[in-house]
Amino acid sequence: MKKQASDAGEKVAMWLGIVGNSVLFTAKIVVGLLFNSIAIISDSFNSLTDIVASTIVLISVRSSHQAPDENHPFGHKRAQPLAGLVVAILTGIVGFTIITQSVTRLINGEQLEKGLIPIVLVASVMVIKLCMHLYVRSVAARVGSTALMASAMDHRNDVLVSAAVLVGVVVSNLGYPVFDPLVAMAVGLWIIRAGFEIGRANIKYLMGEAPPAELVERIREKAKAVDGVLGLNDVFAHYVGTAVEIEVHINVDRTITIEEAHGIGKKVQWAIEDMEEISRAFIHIDPLEAG
Repeated sequence: MKKQASDAGEKVAMWLGIVGNSVLFTAKIVVGLLFNSIAIISDSFNSLTDIVASTIVLISVRSSHQAPDENHPFGHKRAQPLAGLVVAILTGIVGFTIITQSVTRLINGEQLEKGLIPIVLVASVMVIKLCMHLYVRSVAARVGSTALMASAMDHRNDVLVSAAVLVGVVVSNLGYPVFDPLVAMAVGLWIIRAGFEIGRANIKYLMGEAPPAELVERIREKAKAVDGVLGLNDVFAHYVGTAVEIEVHINVDRTITIEEAHGIGKKVQWAIEDMEEISRAFIHIDPLEAG
């Protein structure tokens, strides 16, 4: 929730998801089809979903950085959690599809072709995805992007998914082909769980959930530190997309002029809006008998 425009690292992280997953999808689908591995084919569709999700993230992050306009006077901060929610839904759909395909393969008794190439491929994917996760997570944490953080979580999940696929392929090569569809089913279940977690993490930004109590307390301290503020009444804060909007009721001396009271209110507003997490502060002035 940092107040900054898209930087170079953010752009690299977004394009890394699209280009990286495109390369991995191509490699997985080719090897999966050549060696008849449903686990690797399922993982390739996971990468295909990642391409779509990364494209959505790219569009949403660009939209969220747009300035307020006539149709969106409070900005476009909901774009990123909306993208995170779309990613969650797509992830769940892919997981369900993988499970149904795996059950079909298990019933039909189809077996994969043995070979070293699938093992090398999946091991390489694990290393690549781990590097992608670490980089995207660091960028997401720095710029406060929920959409990029969802993408980073997805890269992390892909590492674990690939580990499961690797086990399935290795064991199948050792003479237990049933492990290939079984692992694919486990991959599908994991992907559904990941989609649920991504959706839950972004719902709060769309539903206007209150920010952490620690942030609210810092806001109160900022307001009380302004000269002329005698106390605070109500303090309401909620997420509007990835940013926080706040309403603060301050007490001022009832004997001062309207102009003076307005000046105090503006100072409180500026002090709060200077905080990185805050997009907008609304100040209500309550008159109080000075003691």
